[in-house]
Amino acid sequence: MAVNLKGRSFLSIMDFTPQEVRYLLDLAHDLKSKKRAGIHNEGLAGKNIVLLFEKSSTRTRCAFEVAALDEGAHVTFLDANSSQMGNKESLEDTAKVLGRYYDGIEYRGYDQEIVADLAKYSGVPVWNGLTDVDHPTQSLADIMTIEEYVQKPLNKIKLVFCGDTRNNVAYCLMYICAKLGIDYVGFGPRELKAAPEVVKRCEEAAKRTSAGATTATFTLTDDPAALIGADAIYTDIWASMGEEAKIPERVKLLAPFRVTPELMAKTKNPECIFLHCLPSFHDFNTTMAKKQMDLGYDIREVTDEVFQSDNSRVFDQAENRMHTIKAVMLATMG
Repeated sequence: MAVNLKGRSFLSIMDFTPQEVRYLLDLAHDLKSKKRAGIHNEGLAGKNIVLLFEKSSTRTRCAFEVAALDEGAHVTFLDANSSQMGNKESLEDTAKVLGRYYDGIEYRGYDQEIVADLAKYSGVPVWNGLTDVDHPTQSLADIMTIEEYVQKPLNKIKLVFCGDTRNNVAYCLMYICAKLGIDYVGFGPRELKAAPEVVKRCEEAAKRTSAGATTATFTLTDDPAALIGADAIYTDIWASMGEEAKIPERVKLLAPFRVTPELMAKTKNPECIFLHCLPSFHDFNTTMAKKQMDLGYDIREVTDEVFQSDNSRVFDQAENRMHTIKAVMLATMG
């Protein structure tokens, strides 16, 4: 069956069938090969897109801008200080205006309802660049990277997320695992455990979209034995800027789940790759990490030995944000 995503918004992987997710991944692999060969088709020539950023990011902004420009589109960037959305103008009115100017809208911010309303009122494809509960463009890049470096079918893969298993990156990984039959393990403290309703939703989606032995499984545990056989270990930062007050408690809870060479060895898989959505506290060369260490708090979620190791694929993963985002834009707007 042919896949046609033109005019669709990309708000969550949960809105797409396994065949549609597979189509986006295949398109991203193809686009990466073409870019490396110097081939640009300019499939978005004459298109205008706007990037709405209520929350800043290096990779998401650069990935969208370069992907759009590669394909001939024009980009407008608006941060929280450049837009009146929600301030002097309602979200609905802003969406309707932007839909008249632009062929596609990216939103990166906080509430999932905001990106959903942008799609509801704008009349053009809207892409989720990150919300508090989802990060679908990231999960596409994550799986693309796994496919490049793990020589197994996706339905034979075991992916372990270490740390706060209730955050948006952990959730978006669970969603895409449900669609593709990947076994997911959330390895973290019980106090920061994924919400039961999210697990149930993923399990139900896995049953609907997979068959038999390819059905994804979801395990939440603090038992290191769950690391055995992992094909990929994934983690995320423990605290963002503005969350300094939470650091003492979070470090106490999450320190046992820091990704170290010893933790990687517990997988008993020397080929196990390390993944991270970035940015990462893996040393003390950032202002925040150094300041917190001076206060007695080691906020590194991964050690530099692992981050810089031969098993680390974090920069391939970061590059793949651009290729998967390009695939999403071309598929929904091209």
